[in-house]
Amino acid sequence: MTAPARRILDELRRARALVVHPRDEEGASLVDQLRRLGCEVSVAWPPPAALPPDIDTLFIQLDDAEVIHLLPSIEETEPAVIAIVAYESPTSLKAIVDFNAHGVLSKPLRPRGVLTQFALARYRRGYEGRLTAKITKLEETMKGRRTVEKAVRLLTELDRIDEDAAYKLLRDRATAARVPMTSVAESVVAAHEAISGLGLHISLAERS
Repeated sequence: MTAPARRILDELRRARALVVHPRDEEGASLVDQLRRLGCEVSVAWPPPAALPPDIDTLFIQLDDAEVIHLLPSIEETEPAVIAIVAYESPTSLKAIVDFNAHGVLSKPLRPRGVLTQFALARYRRGYEGRLTAKITKLEETMKGRRTVEKAVRLLTELDRIDEDAAYKLLRDRATAARVPMTSVAESVVAAHEAISGLGLHISLAERS
């Protein structure tokens, strides 16, 4: 076994999976296969009111079961979702999309293919999480830049200094306080908004 393949299997063994499937022969076979792999597996049927907070992978049957109520819980716990469907119908396809499934298993369930979908779903969930984190960080960066630009603009208007001087003032205050420049900019904007309705004037440059 190659090192990358071993890492994938080791990662799967650390999974905490919940199987939402009838307690029949197919469901038992799926659970046994997952347990033989070495991961922690629990079973819930009928579908629970909410997902346990400590799972990271969800195998869920979407056909002939009332599971739509689990969507808010899925959004909160953010597991890798492997949908189990018996029919390729418009209803099943819509359910797969609604649940944002990262993998799909077709019934009748067979051992072959489970491991592939398991690994693929967890990879997709991990990639989705990393992408979301990057987007969030980018949004925070852009928000911070807009706040700094607004603070610079306020300083140039209130203190009659140029943009370079206003930017340097913010930077120097941030360095002295050992805080991000965005925090100083937020303070400037908040102070301006707090007094603007009173007809008062604040000058950071004169107080520096």
